[in-house]
Amino acid sequence: MSPVIRAAIFQTAWTGDKESMIKVHEQAVRDAAAQGAQVLCFQELFYGPYFCQVQDAKFYEYAEAIPDGPIVRRFQDLAREHGIVLVLPMYEEEQPGVLYNTAAVIDADGSYLGKYRKTHIPQVQGFWEKFYFRPGNSGWPVFDTAVGKIGVYICYDRHFPEGWRALGLEGAQIVFNPSATSRGLSRYLWQLEQPAAAVANEYFVGAINRVGVEEYGDNDFYGTSYFVDPEGQFVGEVADDKAPELVVRDLDIAKLREVRDRWQFYRDRNPQAYEPLTRP
Repeated sequence: MSPVIRAAIFQTAWTGDKESMIKVHEQAVRDAAAQGAQVLCFQELFYGPYFCQVQDAKFYEYAEAIPDGPIVRRFQDLAREHGIVLVLPMYEEEQPGVLYNTAAVIDADGSYLGKYRKTHIPQVQGFWEKFYFRPGNSGWPVFDTAVGKIGVYICYDRHFPEGWRALGLEGAQIVFNPSATSRGLSRYLWQLEQPAAAVANEYFVGAINRVGVEEYGDNDFYGTSYFVDPEGQFVGEVADDKAPELVVRDLDIAKLREVRDRWQFYRDRNPQAYEPLTRP
């Protein structure tokens, strides 16, 4: 395994229909692979609008089975063709009426490795997610991919430090956080929380956000997707705040050992003292 992983994230705007949105992302796979990317993560609920701005049961039709639905199979073929690991943030139907905000992970040979279900579900103005999703029950899986150990957190999860740490304890080297976050209340946290999580847990973070204003609400999604290293430094430039952009960066995995040898956060943690954190 190479000490340097070429990783990619893709931010884009809603095209207006599901099929064209899927095709935009299929092209992003091809473009990322052409640039030598070995792993690529899309934005939250990648093939649809961010419909959680409203509460309407018609959007349940965006949900499908994982891994047995058509979108996963379609991207398995692409992953196999281009030899790239894919993280697919999707709307999952486990059975009728049991729906999750989920990320499926596909290895570079096209095999399905598993999924992470979003744990923390907001229910505030413009983000009516409890209408659409059950809280996740997948725990904190870390996927042993062709390029290394990959973890996933999803959007609102990023405000909760416990999951970040759980992913580190499971050996994550890169954690992707696909999101749909808008200008306003939480903008100032976007370039604060995730670099802090990368430092506290000593791994790389790929933060992905969609762009634009969609027809279902006033949320103005501001992009600015980025990679950050375990020292809290951005890897290359932060993406544009209005335009679609494929971000491809080289992540030096050797830096993980360097930082962990310097800052012994895992050695010095004291879990027997943390019992109050699990009280309801």
